[in-house]
Amino acid sequence: MSLVGHPSPPVFKRGPSPLARLLMLVVVCLVMLVADLRFRYLEVARQAISVVTHPLQVAAAAPADFMRNAAVYFATLVEVQLENADLRRSQLEAAQRLLRFEQLEAENAELRRLLGMAEAVAVRSVAAEILYDAPDPFARKVILDRGAHHGVVPGLAVLDAQGMIGQVTRVYPIQSEVTLLSDKEQAVPVQVRRTGVRGVLFGNGQAPLELRFVLSGEDVQVGDVLETSGLDGVFLAGLPVAEVTALGPDEDLFMSIRSEPIGRVERAIQVLVLGREQLAAPRPHASSALDPDSLSCECPSGAVEAEGDGASPEGAADAAGKTGD
Repeated sequence: MSLVGHPSPPVFKRGPSPLARLLMLVVVCLVMLVADLRFRYLEVARQAISVVTHPLQVAAAAPADFMRNAAVYFATLVEVQLENADLRRSQLEAAQRLLRFEQLEAENAELRRLLGMAEAVAVRSVAAEILYDAPDPFARKVILDRGAHHGVVPGLAVLDAQGMIGQVTRVYPIQSEVTLLSDKEQAVPVQVRRTGVRGVLFGNGQAPLELRFVLSGEDVQVGDVLETSGLDGVFLAGLPVAEVTALGPDEDLFMSIRSEPIGRVERAIQVLVLGREQLAAPRPHASSALDPDSLSCECPSGAVEAEGDGASPEGAADAAGKTGD
Protein backbone atom coordinates (compact mmCIF):
# COMPACT_ATOMS: atom_id res chain seq x y z
CA MET A 1 0.00 0.00 0.00
CA SER A 2 1.50 3.21 -1.08
CA LEU A 3 1.77 6.12 1.42
CA VAL A 4 2.76 8.71 -1.11
CA GLY A 5 0.67 11.80 -0.69
CA HIS A 6 -0.74 10.67 2.63
CA PRO A 7 0.28 12.03 6.12
CA SER A 8 2.51 9.87 8.33
CA PRO A 9 0.89 7.65 10.96
CA PRO A 10 0.50 9.08 14.48
CA VAL A 11 3.26 6.83 15.86
CA PHE A 12 5.85 8.64 13.85
CA LYS A 13 4.68 12.10 14.83
CA ARG A 14 7.37 14.11 16.64
CA GLY A 15 6.76 16.45 19.61
CA PRO A 16 8.48 19.73 20.40
CA SER A 17 12.14 20.04 19.65
CA PRO A 18 14.70 19.28 22.41
CA LEU A 19 15.59 22.95 22.77
CA ALA A 20 11.96 23.84 23.31
CA ARG A 21 11.63 21.12 25.93
CA LEU A 22 14.76 22.39 27.71
CA LEU A 23 13.47 25.92 27.82
CA MET A 24 10.11 24.70 29.10
CA LEU A 25 11.73 22.68 31.91
CA VAL A 26 13.95 25.61 32.90
CA VAL A 27 10.92 27.85 33.14
CA VAL A 28 9.04 25.29 35.25
CA CYS A 29 12.03 24.93 37.62
CA LEU A 30 12.38 28.65 38.03
CA VAL A 31 8.66 28.97 38.79
CA MET A 32 8.87 26.18 41.38
CA LEU A 33 11.95 27.73 43.00
CA VAL A 34 10.35 31.14 43.23
CA ALA A 35 7.10 29.70 44.52
CA ASP A 36 8.88 27.57 47.15
CA LEU A 37 10.97 30.50 48.21
CA ARG A 38 7.87 32.62 48.49
CA PHE A 39 5.29 30.22 49.91
CA ARG A 40 7.32 27.24 51.29
CA TYR A 41 4.93 24.71 49.81
CA LEU A 42 7.66 22.05 49.23
CA GLU A 43 8.78 21.86 52.86
CA VAL A 44 6.85 18.64 53.57
CA ALA A 45 8.16 16.99 50.43
CA ARG A 46 11.67 18.01 51.31
CA GLN A 47 11.43 16.46 54.79
CA ALA A 48 9.99 13.23 53.38
CA ILE A 49 12.83 13.00 50.87
CA SER A 50 15.40 13.61 53.62
CA VAL A 51 13.95 10.76 55.70
CA VAL A 52 13.99 8.39 52.75
CA THR A 53 17.56 9.30 51.73
CA HIS A 54 19.03 9.29 55.26
CA PRO A 55 20.35 5.67 55.07
CA LEU A 56 22.01 6.51 51.77
CA GLN A 57 23.62 9.60 53.33
CA VAL A 58 24.93 7.53 56.24
CA ALA A 59 26.37 4.93 53.91
CA ALA A 60 27.98 7.58 51.75
CA ALA A 61 29.49 9.35 54.80
CA ALA A 62 30.83 6.13 56.37
CA PRO A 63 34.28 6.24 54.65
CA ALA A 64 34.79 9.89 55.62
CA ASP A 65 33.72 9.18 59.20
CA PHE A 66 36.06 6.20 59.34
CA MET A 67 39.00 8.32 58.15
CA ARG A 68 38.12 11.10 60.58
CA ASN A 69 37.87 8.69 63.52
CA ALA A 70 41.15 7.05 62.55
CA ALA A 71 42.88 10.44 62.40
CA VAL A 72 41.48 11.33 65.84
CA TYR A 73 42.63 7.97 67.21
CA PHE A 74 46.16 8.32 65.95
CA ALA A 75 46.34 11.97 67.03
CA THR A 76 45.20 10.95 70.51
CA LEU A 77 47.76 8.15 70.51
CA VAL A 78 50.54 10.59 69.61
CA GLU A 79 49.33 13.01 72.28
CA VAL A 80 49.36 10.24 74.88
CA GLN A 81 52.87 9.26 73.84
CA LEU A 82 54.02 12.87 74.15
CA GLU A 83 52.44 13.10 77.58
CA ASN A 84 54.21 9.91 78.62
CA ALA A 85 57.49 11.35 77.35
CA ASP A 86 56.87 14.54 79.34
CA LEU A 87 56.14 12.49 82.43
CA ARG A 88 59.32 10.48 81.98
CA ARG A 89 61.27 13.70 81.48
CA SER A 90 59.76 15.14 84.64
CA GLN A 91 60.67 11.97 86.48
CA LEU A 92 64.26 12.19 85.23
CA GLU A 93 64.45 15.84 86.26
CA ALA A 94 63.18 14.95 89.70
CA ALA A 95 65.76 12.18 89.95
CA GLN A 96 68.42 14.62 88.80
CA ARG A 97 67.44 17.05 91.50
CA LEU A 98 67.62 14.25 94.04
CA LEU A 99 71.11 13.35 92.82
CA ARG A 100 72.24 16.98 92.85
CA PHE A 101 73.77 16.55 96.28
CA GLU A 102 76.01 13.76 95.02
CA GLN A 103 77.12 15.94 92.11
CA LEU A 104 77.91 18.78 94.47
CA GLU A 105 79.92 16.45 96.64
CA ALA A 106 81.87 15.27 93.60
CA GLU A 107 82.55 18.88 92.59
CA ASN A 108 83.71 19.69 96.10
CA ALA A 109 86.04 16.71 96.02
CA GLU A 110 87.35 17.88 92.64
CA LEU A 111 88.00 21.36 94.02
CA ARG A 112 89.78 19.89 97.04
CA ARG A 113 92.03 17.90 94.74
CA LEU A 114 92.72 21.03 92.71
CA LEU A 115 93.64 22.92 95.86
CA GLY A 116 95.87 20.04 96.88
CA MET A 117 97.68 20.25 93.54
CA ALA A 118 98.03 24.01 93.93
CA GLU A 119 99.71 23.48 97.30
CA ALA A 120 101.96 20.79 95.82
CA VAL A 121 103.36 23.02 93.06
CA ALA A 122 103.66 25.99 95.44
CA VAL A 123 102.83 28.73 92.93
CA ARG A 124 100.10 31.30 92.67
CA SER A 125 97.10 29.82 90.86
CA VAL A 126 93.62 30.79 89.73
CA ALA A 127 90.67 28.41 89.94
CA ALA A 128 88.50 28.59 86.81
CA GLU A 129 85.66 26.82 85.05
CA ILE A 130 85.34 25.89 81.39
CA LEU A 131 82.37 27.71 79.85
CA TYR A 132 82.23 26.27 76.33
CA ASP A 133 84.32 25.11 73.37
CA ALA A 134 85.82 27.71 71.06
CA PRO A 135 83.78 28.26 67.85
CA ASP A 136 86.71 27.22 65.62
CA PRO A 137 85.89 23.67 64.37
CA PHE A 138 89.49 23.05 63.29
CA ALA A 139 91.06 23.73 66.69
CA ARG A 140 90.80 22.12 70.10
CA LYS A 141 90.25 25.15 72.32
CA VAL A 142 87.98 26.06 75.23
CA ILE A 143 86.95 29.28 76.95
CA LEU A 144 87.49 29.88 80.69
CA ASP A 145 85.53 32.20 82.95
CA ARG A 146 88.71 33.94 84.18
CA GLY A 147 90.70 36.58 82.32
CA ALA A 148 93.18 39.42 82.68
CA HIS A 149 91.12 40.97 85.44
CA HIS A 150 91.74 37.83 87.53
CA GLY A 151 95.49 37.70 86.88
CA VAL A 152 95.51 35.29 83.92
CA VAL A 153 98.20 35.94 81.29
CA PRO A 154 99.08 34.11 78.05
CA GLY A 155 101.35 31.08 78.35
CA LEU A 156 100.17 29.75 81.70
CA ALA A 157 99.58 26.05 82.15
CA VAL A 158 96.03 24.79 82.79
CA LEU A 159 95.47 21.63 84.85
CA ASP A 160 92.66 19.59 86.26
CA ALA A 161 92.93 17.33 89.30
CA GLN A 162 94.84 14.66 87.35
CA GLY A 163 97.28 16.58 85.20
CA MET A 164 97.89 19.22 82.57
CA ILE A 165 95.21 19.73 79.92
CA GLY A 166 96.38 22.79 77.98
CA GLN A 167 97.87 26.27 77.87
CA VAL A 168 96.41 29.78 77.95
CA THR A 169 96.93 31.25 74.48
CA ARG A 170 94.66 34.30 74.43
CA VAL A 171 93.40 36.49 77.26
CA TYR A 172 90.38 38.79 77.39
CA PRO A 173 89.35 41.05 80.27
CA ILE A 174 87.05 38.52 81.96
CA GLN A 175 87.64 35.39 79.85
CA SER A 176 90.57 33.50 78.38
CA GLU A 177 91.16 30.96 75.63
CA VAL A 178 92.94 27.68 76.35
CA THR A 179 94.54 25.52 73.67
CA LEU A 180 94.19 21.89 74.68
CA LEU A 181 96.97 19.33 74.47
CA SER A 182 95.14 17.57 71.64
CA ASP A 183 95.36 20.63 69.36
CA LYS A 184 97.68 20.22 66.37
CA GLU A 185 99.47 23.49 67.15
CA GLN A 186 100.19 22.63 70.79
CA ALA A 187 103.67 21.41 71.82
CA VAL A 188 104.93 20.76 75.35
CA PRO A 189 108.54 19.95 76.31
CA VAL A 190 108.39 16.86 78.51
CA GLN A 191 110.59 14.24 80.06
CA VAL A 192 110.10 10.66 81.17
CA ARG A 193 109.72 10.70 84.94
CA ARG A 194 111.43 7.35 85.38
CA THR A 195 114.55 7.94 83.29
CA GLY A 196 114.63 11.67 82.54
CA VAL A 197 114.60 11.16 78.74
CA ARG A 198 113.46 14.41 77.14
CA GLY A 199 111.26 15.05 74.13
CA VAL A 200 108.45 17.26 72.83
CA LEU A 201 104.80 16.21 73.07
CA PHE A 202 102.61 17.23 70.12
CA GLY A 203 98.84 17.03 69.65
CA ASN A 204 97.20 15.32 66.69
CA GLY A 205 93.80 16.99 66.76
CA GLN A 206 92.61 14.14 68.99
CA ALA A 207 94.08 11.46 71.23
CA PRO A 208 96.60 9.88 71.25
CA LEU A 209 99.42 12.43 71.57
CA GLU A 210 102.75 12.00 69.83
CA LEU A 211 106.12 12.20 71.59
CA ARG A 212 108.79 13.35 69.13
CA PHE A 213 112.56 13.88 69.04
CA VAL A 214 113.40 10.91 71.26
CA LEU A 215 116.48 9.14 69.92
CA SER A 216 116.25 5.48 69.04
CA GLY A 217 117.45 3.19 71.81
CA GLU A 218 116.41 5.48 74.67
CA ASP A 219 114.88 3.83 77.72
CA VAL A 220 111.16 4.49 77.20
CA GLN A 221 108.54 1.90 78.10
CA VAL A 222 104.78 1.60 77.92
CA GLY A 223 103.30 3.01 81.13
CA ASP A 224 105.98 5.65 81.66
CA VAL A 225 104.65 8.99 82.88
CA LEU A 226 105.57 12.10 80.91
CA GLU A 227 105.93 15.35 82.86
CA THR A 228 106.92 18.88 81.95
CA SER A 229 110.69 19.34 81.83
CA GLY A 230 110.69 23.10 82.49
CA LEU A 231 113.44 23.69 79.89
CA ASP A 232 111.30 26.09 77.88
CA GLY A 233 110.93 28.49 80.78
CA VAL A 234 107.16 28.61 80.24
CA PHE A 235 105.81 25.60 82.13
CA LEU A 236 106.80 24.61 85.62
CA ALA A 237 108.79 21.40 85.82
CA GLY A 238 107.18 18.24 87.13
CA LEU A 239 103.59 18.72 85.96
CA PRO A 240 102.07 15.35 84.89
CA VAL A 241 101.06 15.48 81.23
CA ALA A 242 100.62 12.05 79.62
CA GLU A 243 101.30 8.32 79.87
CA VAL A 244 103.06 6.28 77.20
CA THR A 245 100.65 3.80 75.63
CA ALA A 246 102.39 2.48 72.51
CA LEU A 247 105.87 2.26 70.97
CA GLY A 248 105.91 2.08 67.18
CA PRO A 249 108.73 1.27 64.79
CA ASP A 250 111.61 3.73 64.78
CA GLU A 251 111.52 6.47 62.18
CA ASP A 252 115.09 7.26 61.03
CA LEU A 253 116.93 8.35 64.19
CA PHE A 254 113.90 8.88 66.40
CA MET A 255 111.39 6.65 68.14
CA SER A 256 107.68 6.62 67.37
CA ILE A 257 105.88 7.00 70.70
CA ARG A 258 102.15 7.41 71.37
CA SER A 259 100.71 8.55 74.67
CA GLU A 260 97.39 9.38 76.29
CA PRO A 261 96.87 12.53 78.35
CA ILE A 262 96.58 11.98 82.08
CA GLY A 263 94.19 14.87 82.59
CA ARG A 264 90.63 14.91 81.28
CA VAL A 265 91.46 17.06 78.28
CA GLU A 266 88.05 16.84 76.60
CA ARG A 267 85.90 16.43 79.72
CA ALA A 268 87.31 18.73 82.39
CA ILE A 269 85.05 21.40 83.90
CA GLN A 270 86.85 22.82 86.94
CA VAL A 271 90.49 23.63 86.19
CA LEU A 272 93.45 25.41 87.73
CA VAL A 273 95.52 28.08 85.95
CA LEU A 274 99.07 27.96 87.31
CA GLY A 275 101.04 31.18 87.51
CA ARG A 276 104.80 31.60 87.32
CA GLU A 277 105.22 33.54 90.55
CA GLN A 278 106.50 31.39 93.41
CA LEU A 279 104.72 31.65 96.72
CA ALA A 280 106.75 33.11 99.56
CA ALA A 281 108.19 30.66 102.06
CA PRO A 282 106.31 30.55 105.37
CA ARG A 283 107.83 32.74 108.09
CA PRO A 284 109.16 30.91 111.17
CA HIS A 285 107.25 31.21 114.39
CA ALA A 286 108.58 33.72 116.91
CA SER A 287 108.82 31.09 119.65
CA SER A 288 111.12 28.90 117.57
CA ALA A 289 113.27 31.88 116.56
CA LEU A 290 113.89 32.85 120.20
CA ASP A 291 114.31 29.34 121.58
CA PRO A 292 117.76 29.21 123.33
CA ASP A 293 117.93 25.42 122.90
CA SER A 294 117.74 25.74 119.13
CA LEU A 295 120.54 28.31 119.19
CA SER A 296 122.86 26.29 121.45
CA CYS A 297 122.52 23.13 119.38
CA GLU A 298 123.88 24.77 116.22
CA CYS A 299 127.44 25.22 117.53
CA PRO A 300 129.74 23.45 120.04
CA SER A 301 129.51 24.43 123.65
CA GLY A 302 133.17 25.42 123.79
CA ALA A 303 132.70 27.83 120.92
CA VAL A 304 129.73 29.41 122.66
CA GLU A 305 131.75 29.85 125.84
CA ALA A 306 134.66 31.28 123.90
CA GLU A 307 132.41 33.78 122.18
CA GLY A 308 130.83 34.63 125.51
CA ASP A 309 134.27 35.35 127.05
CA GLY A 310 135.13 37.64 124.16
CA ALA A 311 137.94 35.33 122.93
CA SER A 312 139.41 35.56 119.44
CA PRO A 313 138.38 33.17 116.67
CA GLU A 314 141.65 31.27 117.13
CA GLY A 315 140.91 30.78 120.84
CA ALA A 316 137.44 29.59 119.99
CA ALA A 317 138.88 27.03 117.57
CA ASP A 318 141.35 25.80 120.26
CA ALA A 319 138.54 25.48 122.75
CA ALA A 320 136.52 23.50 120.27
CA GLY A 321 139.51 21.21 119.70
CA LYS A 322 139.97 20.62 123.43
CA THR A 323 136.34 19.81 123.76
CA GLY A 324 136.70 17.23 121.02
CA ASP A 325 139.70 15.73 122.83
